[in-house]
Amino acid sequence: MAKYNYDKSSLKGLKVGPFLGEVKLRQQKIAEADATPPKSIFNSNVLASKLHPHYQALVVEKVVDHGSAKQYVLGPNTKQGTKELAYFRAGQYLSFLFEMNGTRTCRPYTICSNPKDAIAKKPTYSILVKGVEGGACSNYILENWKPGTEVLASPPVGNYYYTNLRDAKHVVALAGGSGITPFFSMAAAIDAGIEDFKLTILYGSRVSNDILLKDELAAIEKRCAGKVKVVHVLSDEKKKGFEHGFITADIIKKYAGKDDYSVFVCGPPAMYTFIMQEVNKLKLPLRRVRLEVPGETLDVKNLPGFKETKKGAKHTLTVHIRDEVKKVEIDEKTTIVRAIENAGILVTTDCRSGKCGLCRSRLIKGDVWMPTDNRRAADEKFGWIHPCNTYVKSDCEIEVFPSF
Repeated sequence: MAKYNYDKSSLKGLKVGPFLGEVKLRQQKIAEADATPPKSIFNSNVLASKLHPHYQALVVEKVVDHGSAKQYVLGPNTKQGTKELAYFRAGQYLSFLFEMNGTRTCRPYTICSNPKDAIAKKPTYSILVKGVEGGACSNYILENWKPGTEVLASPPVGNYYYTNLRDAKHVVALAGGSGITPFFSMAAAIDAGIEDFKLTILYGSRVSNDILLKDELAAIEKRCAGKVKVVHVLSDEKKKGFEHGFITADIIKKYAGKDDYSVFVCGPPAMYTFIMQEVNKLKLPLRRVRLEVPGETLDVKNLPGFKETKKGAKHTLTVHIRDEVKKVEIDEKTTIVRAIENAGILVTTDCRSGKCGLCRSRLIKGDVWMPTDNRRAADEKFGWIHPCNTYVKSDCEIEVFPSF
């Protein structure tokens, strides 16, 4: 081993006594000190708790009627301990906890407000809710949420936001119905100088009276001097100044221009099947196409690849949850998460689409079916599922891991 050659002259004259005295002094200070561990918090932990609180207690401050939809302005519920709101990126969503008729469940709703509103002197979020046939939670909100209503929500979640490491400087947003919400938030962020990219919104509606946030979008477009452009596409009405028909590859190319661009898609589940056929014609690199999670599928028959074993077949689902075991009756057209929620078992879930992985559970035995694009190969190999978009094909046994 090589020897280190260093100057030892500075060590000459040093005595051991002072060091031994330090040891004695340290032992004395330890003996005199309080036995309670110090309560110090690192700045990074403070920031993390602000950005990612376990939950947020909110209160409805205002309701704005938009005809076929309502906008809910939410602020911190200081009485329940939430004094500030977590910041978000334009395009993220909140997952709300609902208790209805003895059932507890979660549903995601995209934030449609400007990110700066969350850190204003009087912080707020806004969500836009449109009634959906069979949409229990959306209809519950429309019927029950009023100023003063107290709600619980997750921190902002999701990765459906612009990043220059992946996305082109020009984003062509394809929206349908309430799918305008993430793009309205992005437009507001561009208007406020928070985001820096060009946004072209192709917004599909049946008729002009169905267009949500029409005036608000027009005002942002006017202020942004070319950085935000809104094109309305009407399927059931011909009107001057509007495109007619559906959002097709030709319309996308017409407004995308010749430079590099990304495509973002958000709308009702039925829109995705058609629009992706058109997007695929553009032959864009995979990184240039972004799909917002569509939420829970209300009619599994619309999912490609689904086949019912026997019409009306019922199976038994055995659920292990901590030290409990419960048995639930389930049919093949109901997601596992909805069946067990109806039985009083709450599984932690945010996206309801099999994407976020928060409800990831262990399949002990049985046959299940889930859309192939939502299941990782490793999960399939080692027996893991996402109950929010998994359907049973036989009697099954699973283990769930709630976080509360």
